[in-house]
Amino acid sequence: MRHIISATVENKPGVLARIVGIITGRGYNIETLNVAPGLEPDISRLTMTVAGDDAIIEQVTKQLNRMVDVIKVSDLTADAHLEGEYLFATIATPRQKRAEIIEILTLLKAEVLVVNEKGIIVQFYGNEEAVSKFFELLKPHIVDLSRSGPIAIAKV
Repeated sequence: MRHIISATVENKPGVLARIVGIITGRGYNIETLNVAPGLEPDISRLTMTVAGDDAIIEQVTKQLNRMVDVIKVSDLTADAHLEGEYLFATIATPRQKRAEIIEILTLLKAEVLVVNEKGIIVQFYGNEEAVSKFFELLKPHIVDLSRSGPIAIAKV
């Protein structure tokens, strides 16, 4: 099962490397990873997805909680939370098909960021399932892709 782990950590050099080392050193795979400063510039929010059963995730969270630079760790999977993912894609479109592709993108609520001779660059936001469906639908036309992986926050 995929778990979403959220952590607040001190924004210092080497913290991310140590976190990744602890998890991968125990043979667990980090499927997605996002880190960015939060409300305060010296504190960052880390969101990652890790596959495993409850025992594995419990071990991961215990190991992270033991780290000096980690402030708080939460497994958001079972808790009420909001999550979303961004996708940026470059879509190759021949001039004669461009209007058709843009119409599809509009129906999917994707935002067209750039249109030029080489193609179209779009942005799409949604839950993981919506982003995956968007990707599969347009996959034959996509020449470059960047996905954020989920970012999440607990509901209040």
